[in-house]
Amino acid sequence: MHLQAYEKQKDVELIAICDLNEQRANEKARQYGIGQVYTDYTELLANPEIEAVSICTWNNTHAEISIAALRAGKHVLVEKPLCRTVEEAHRIEEAVKASGKLLQVGFVRRYDANAQLVKRFIDKGELGEVYYAKASCIRRLGNPGGWFADTERSGGGPLIDIGVHVIDLCWYMMGRPKPVSVSGNVYHKLGNRANVQNLSFYKAADYDAGFNTVEDMANALIRFENGASLLVDVSFTLHAKKDEITVKLYGDKGGAELEPEVVFVTEAHDTILNVAPQTDSKSINVPNAFCNEINHFVSCCQSGDQPISPVEDGLNMMKMLCGIYESAAKGQEIRL
Repeated sequence: MHLQAYEKQKDVELIAICDLNEQRANEKARQYGIGQVYTDYTELLANPEIEAVSICTWNNTHAEISIAALRAGKHVLVEKPLCRTVEEAHRIEEAVKASGKLLQVGFVRRYDANAQLVKRFIDKGELGEVYYAKASCIRRLGNPGGWFADTERSGGGPLIDIGVHVIDLCWYMMGRPKPVSVSGNVYHKLGNRANVQNLSFYKAADYDAGFNTVEDMANALIRFENGASLLVDVSFTLHAKKDEITVKLYGDKGGAELEPEVVFVTEAHDTILNVAPQTDSKSINVPNAFCNEINHFVSCCQSGDQPISPVEDGLNMMKMLCGIYESAAKGQEIRL
């Protein structure tokens, strides 16, 4: 997704790619006309031609590589989640401030056209005070395995992988209020259900049916300083009838749903109305969202403007995610 999006940018030249798997790096280099291939990211960062990097590696390397890239004078787009721990997030934030360079967190759903449409309505006051949000990202069968199933590399399972998308989307729409507490649960009940037949799902390159150390599902209630709250549940595997993605926002003047399609709920003449905007796509268009995200990153690199998903948002998201895991482990609400 990153390579395809950069390739479409008029003011961008892809000049280097780095992967631990040299064969895979060479294949991508040939596919996208990239002249330089590395297997050691420190060598890539030493290249003075490179002005900006996308970091699409395992979560456990995000902090290390982001900090090294910033210190090497590169702008950084780092995939979500920002890292694995709050401590790592603080170190990245410090590196951003010390370097004077740009870091954009890959909260790609913020950049979807429908998300930006709903955000405009909210910013214009159409929903009034948004005081409650509810989000689900349920897979009945869909643990990708590989590094996604390895808590040492990923930092967790569906909460930190797919949950981060819907949590961030709600939080962004709500105006990014300060999170003050979380109460969460995680469950390890079903494993990866590799025995299930007749249903296909995405599998990581290093998929291993016999390995899984992450949770099956998680749920949480997040409270914010302004009194608003967010309820979320996510899963890699669950005895559910079907997969489900829902994102819903409720205000004192109206409501909105972003997933599975955009709908506004309002009132007129003593009647409740469901209003569907006319758009090219009823639900999120992932390739276009990535193109919008990359376009924004390139624009900010050129202008010096701050991105709409800055390092500070990545830090707050890590506080929420890690707080949920801590709450589940301790069986109590956690103050952030």
